[in-house]
Amino acid sequence: MKRIQLLAVLVLSAFVASSPAAEPKAKAERKGRAAAAKPAPDLANEKYGPHERNVLDLWKAKSDRPTPLVVFIHGGGFRAGSKEQLSPAMLAGLLEKKISVMAINYRLSPEVHFPAHYMDSARAIQFARLHAKGWNIDPRRVGSTGGSAGAGTSLWIGFHDDMADAKNSDPVLRQSTRLSCMAVMGAQSSYDPRDITKWVGAAAAKHPALLGAGGFYGVPEEEGDTPKAHKLYEAAAAINHLTKNDPPVIAFYNEPRGPLPPDAKPGQGIHHINFGFKLKEQMDKLGIECTIRHSDEGAKQDNESVEFFVRHLKP
Repeated sequence: MKRIQLLAVLVLSAFVASSPAAEPKAKAERKGRAAAAKPAPDLANEKYGPHERNVLDLWKAKSDRPTPLVVFIHGGGFRAGSKEQLSPAMLAGLLEKKISVMAINYRLSPEVHFPAHYMDSARAIQFARLHAKGWNIDPRRVGSTGGSAGAGTSLWIGFHDDMADAKNSDPVLRQSTRLSCMAVMGAQSSYDPRDITKWVGAAAAKHPALLGAGGFYGVPEEEGDTPKAHKLYEAAAAINHLTKNDPPVIAFYNEPRGPLPPDAKPGQGIHHINFGFKLKEQMDKLGIECTIRHSDEGAKQDNESVEFFVRHLKP
């Protein structure tokens, strides 16, 4: 009888663990374990803007003199994700090298559309510069990192002209948005569906995060091939803002190389290494350092990113 009761308990436990109702709990537990792997930030959920998602976490590197800062911008297709995605290994490596780290949230689609995601992230960088003295940060040495949407955002801010507005009534917006370097993962150097189709394939250009009224651009699908939409695509493409004085980049990829299969699903290829190759092609022409790495080469993303930041942010 006891064996039968034990078996029943085990079966019931397995059912509960695999049921849809248990999924949120399991997700929360995984998130909790990830958070526990990182030390508590010196500042948690510090507000850098008016929206509820305009919050940041800051880890201050221990140093007697102002430290560089690396800003982590999360991925998630501009419609999901959070600052908790920051890699514990990268955080530990940067802090060990006396580089402070800031992880941010930003507004998401479909509530907002381009350029709101970018501008929130830029504002967080400006907010850090405004508080540089109190945070023991060197405002001249700020880098950015992130995956996917966070990578594309990092590139866009890094290549865009400085958005500081010296006459703005908001002291945050008077600060510089310029970056010293970017280490990115799965980066899209353009979100222009026309570029994506040429560089990777039509399936990648049909990623649901980009298309439709609820997507990144907020453009209804029937208006996706109009002059108005084209202007948005061109403005949102980081590679279109690239000039000779822009900062160096290291970009990591792990999606399979080669052409997409004929039956590729919508969105497949959105992290293709061709985005990196196209970026490197343009940066090489301008004489700017650009390193493209793939996991099939044995790339160690966290370690190499830390080394890259040390080389470009440490005096």
